[in-house]
Amino acid sequence: MSAFTIGPETRVAELLEAHPEAEDVLIGIAPQFKALKNPVLRRTVARVATLEQAAKVAGLRARDLVLHLRRELGVQGGEDIADSADSDPTEAPGWVSLDAEAAIDGGALLDAGETPVAKASTALAEMDSDEVLVISAPFQPAPLIDSLRAKGHEVYAREETGESWRVWIRKR
Repeated sequence: MSAFTIGPETRVAELLEAHPEAEDVLIGIAPQFKALKNPVLRRTVARVATLEQAAKVAGLRARDLVLHLRRELGVQGGEDIADSADSDPTEAPGWVSLDAEAAIDGGALLDAGETPVAKASTALAEMDSDEVLVISAPFQPAPLIDSLRAKGHEVYAREETGESWRVWIRKR
């Protein structure tokens, strides 16, 4: 059996399964990681979210998060970690100013033990091309953003306050 390595591509759930103590380490690094205590989020988002995406959620550099976890958990080695380029535009695209056809309160869903992924998928399935969905969230929902982009949708995310994000999705 090979030794467990920690890198930007490591899934959060895999890390927590190999190192249960990593939950406390993550929460100590950034309060956004308290969401890992939500059993629904843990069973769903943590299974697909990478440490690189988790770093975005917490507003950290992936390299810093990975190195901190390696040090705190006593995991040696692994390849050198390069910072990925941030592909998010700094200026909002013109379509962000369009009226949204639907809105989702991600924070309320998380508080209810749900995840916004299913609601966003359902809402987008009912929308026409070029219509806009807006999601509010208490942190940057990087796994959701990456998933929606992978499905071909246009996505723009912006931090509104220190604990509030808004994500616009234009259906494609």
